[in-house]
Amino acid sequence: MGATCRFTAELLPWKPDGGWYFLTLSADAAEVVRERPRAPRGFGSVRVRATVGKTTWATSVFPDSGSGSYVLPVKKAVRRAEGLEDGESVGVDLDILE
Repeated sequence: MGATCRFTAELLPWKPDGGWYFLTLSADAAEVVRERPRAPRGFGSVRVRATVGKTTWATSVFPDSGSGSYVLPVKKAVRRAEGLEDGESVGVDLDILE
């Protein structure tokens, strides 16, 4: 059974052109991810199920060497469905699947 955590983070573009958007996991959420035993995967990714508002999707979180945490990609369909804007504070429920 996977672990679950909640966190709130600012929605930020990966590059100024606004193609990809990410949320950086809080220190507590990143610790929950780190504590889960799992087999190594590409880029150090960890499979998760994320929920923002009424939208739930399967994705992965990726290690972020700049912050020492993990980042959660937030796809365009989720941003549209939830009306999320650049720089907005977003609450996330995260289920670690591995």
